[in-house]
Amino acid sequence: MSCALNVKDYKSNLKPIWCPGCGDFGVLASLYKAFEELQLQPENTAVCSGIGCSSRLPGYINAYTFNGIHGRVLPFATGVKMASPESTVIAVGGDGDGFSIGAGHIGHAARKNIDITYIVMDNNIYGLTKGQASPTTPLGERTKTTYYGNMGMTFNPVRMLIAYKSSFVARTFAGNPKHVQEMIVKAIQHPGFSFVEILSPCVTFRGKDQFKIIRDKVIYLDEDHDFEDELKAFDIANNEENFALGVIYKKVRPTYTEIVKEHVTKKARATVNGTPKIDQLLEQFQP
Repeated sequence: MSCALNVKDYKSNLKPIWCPGCGDFGVLASLYKAFEELQLQPENTAVCSGIGCSSRLPGYINAYTFNGIHGRVLPFATGVKMASPESTVIAVGGDGDGFSIGAGHIGHAARKNIDITYIVMDNNIYGLTKGQASPTTPLGERTKTTYYGNMGMTFNPVRMLIAYKSSFVARTFAGNPKHVQEMIVKAIQHPGFSFVEILSPCVTFRGKDQFKIIRDKVIYLDEDHDFEDELKAFDIANNEENFALGVIYKKVRPTYTEIVKEHVTKKARATVNGTPKIDQLLEQFQP
């Protein structure tokens, strides 16, 4: 019988190089604890990322990890899952990586219900490239690329993922590591595409008061919240005066892996001693 794994078993030899005070430190610590709680086996776990401050995270984890190119984490994570369905696959990144160049991939991964967990550390800025406005930068905020203030409406990731039919949508805050751990655990346990937005402040380019500003605006969803009420989930997402934390929407439906497996099984049944039976194969294409 193998020994239980603990946090140190999930740490790589690399040390995080984020700025002091970055919210991503809390996210990484919570991810370690989530892995420990779930007793994930490193050899059966893949953590993928694109480019950005938060996308450095896979390098700090003892598992199969991959740091890809900007905005392309979901296609890569999808490929990993389809090639190794028994593996736990986690995609991580930031708001710039995910909702700018990578935005076109999110809807397809969500609608197909690829069985992966997508964690976005949202700091409302491009941190790695030194403080440009991102899709989630607040309206009117002055940055290095918005001298007169951000003139574009602020992206609402939770609302978008609900609209894209993600089967699990949650939001949490790096300032509450236990809650982050809880949301990550629930997301990984959910069968299907799971999205977790983690409010992870950038103290370097958005100010050291960001933790307090967010903490003053958070509200926690009640335990009796109806996860499957899509209209209620939209109402929660549309409340931009506060940050509702918790599982906002969840509905179990067939995953892409299950659907593909079903079709492959049907095709296998349509053979006799390895030779396809033409009539049965043609039936697959009947309306």
